[in-house]
Amino acid sequence: MLFNTPDFIIFFIIFLTTIAIVKNREFQHIFLLIASYFFFYYSSNYLIVLLLYTTIWDFYLGKAIYAANSVKKKKALLITSLAGNLGLLGFFKYADFAITQFNVLGHQFNVAEQIPLLNLALPIAISFYTFHSIGYIIDIYRGQITPTKSLRDYAIFVAFFPQLVAGPILRAGHFLPQLRQKLENFQTNAALRQILIENTNLKLGITMMTLGFFKKMFFADNVAPMVNDIFANPMGLDSFTIMLGAIAFGIQIYGDFSGYSDIALGAALILGLKIPINFNKPYFATSPSDFWRRWHISLSTWLRDYLYVALGGNRKSKPRTYFNLMTVMFLGGLWHGAAWNFVVWGLLHGAYLAIHKVLVDLFPGAAKNKFFASKAGIVFSILVTQYLVFLTWISFRVQNFDHMTYAMQKYIILDFQTTETLRFIVSHKFPFVIMIMFIILHVISYKKQNLPERISNFKPVTWTIFLTVVMMAILFFFDGNPEDFIYFKF
Repeated sequence: MLFNTPDFIIFFIIFLTTIAIVKNREFQHIFLLIASYFFFYYSSNYLIVLLLYTTIWDFYLGKAIYAANSVKKKKALLITSLAGNLGLLGFFKYADFAITQFNVLGHQFNVAEQIPLLNLALPIAISFYTFHSIGYIIDIYRGQITPTKSLRDYAIFVAFFPQLVAGPILRAGHFLPQLRQKLENFQTNAALRQILIENTNLKLGITMMTLGFFKKMFFADNVAPMVNDIFANPMGLDSFTIMLGAIAFGIQIYGDFSGYSDIALGAALILGLKIPINFNKPYFATSPSDFWRRWHISLSTWLRDYLYVALGGNRKSKPRTYFNLMTVMFLGGLWHGAAWNFVVWGLLHGAYLAIHKVLVDLFPGAAKNKFFASKAGIVFSILVTQYLVFLTWISFRVQNFDHMTYAMQKYIILDFQTTETLRFIVSHKFPFVIMIMFIILHVISYKKQNLPERISNFKPVTWTIFLTVVMMAILFFFDGNPEDFIYFKF
């Protein structure tokens, strides 16, 4: 079920109406779980059994790990949990990819027999809810949280519908206490029994959802045709057009993914639940490491806490640290999809992080240098970082290896053909104007902190007019065909 369809709007209105009418908090939690399963089933049908399997598997293994009386037993149970989760993820997401690589290798050695592909359907959201569950198990193993006693609460944590399909990735230690606290408050405070939807967060939640729809449906979807036309077959295009395509895709994926995250955060706030932000002005990052503190924050922190730290982090030798960075980003790229272009994307980011770490180690005082601390130095750092980031977007977007290498070479070499580029822009005037609008608004918002909160604090009339104008802009340029969110495929 796409957020940007009438189906979701109807579903969400019915859901909110039901919990507003029925004031029992126990019922609201049960209904939230049922709604989350319906949301998943609507798009995935019978594959919901995989979600149920993950939920039950780790709920009881979490209890067993906590109750285990020896480190050896805890570790064995942890490995059992990881094997079940990663085995399921690996089978459905990477089995056909692995078979294809075996067949290619066999062809190189003149092996006539080909292994038939399984043609498995990729379960929606499997990468996200698997990471939810793995994080929960590892946190119990490390002694950072205790297992929840409620299977219902744990099931809500795994399947919470606002962020189920494309994140942010939740942490049990942050989310589960909110459910318990709300239930306890309801049971102990009679006044709270009349509060169904968190009124203090209702305005902010609606604002965030509206801004999320605006990012997705106004910016991302209207820039997408230009991106498709450039990268469907970039062979023969000049450097400026390739760079234009990279910038357009950077805008598209940011509007698409951060738009989804804003809708998810807003929907959760309306329900009185807080989930972590996933983006913090990533295109103003001043270094590769700064970029990953701002982009897909829930994934980058998950990889840091559960993979990078487990590999040794930066606690061992410097070469080992660089290796760890490369390994984490390689796996992060592969997490996005079973294709070589995602591996290239991950390795490029791993190389950026490792090289940046080398430079920081060699020149520890560079950050305090007068130039880099100045406005000109900050702008220079942003431009260099984003030049590298947008180069990687080519590898993320283009799966055909020949097309990808050609486009990346043109991006780097800078072979301009002004006439051809102008013709392309003229034939794509509207997406180009949308790009310019995005860049202007993005720069204006650079120093604006907590923009959704500021908007939600408008006077009621001003706030209503603002949201109406935004929604009219979305609907006026909407062609009636809702576009999938890019991260639905991951």
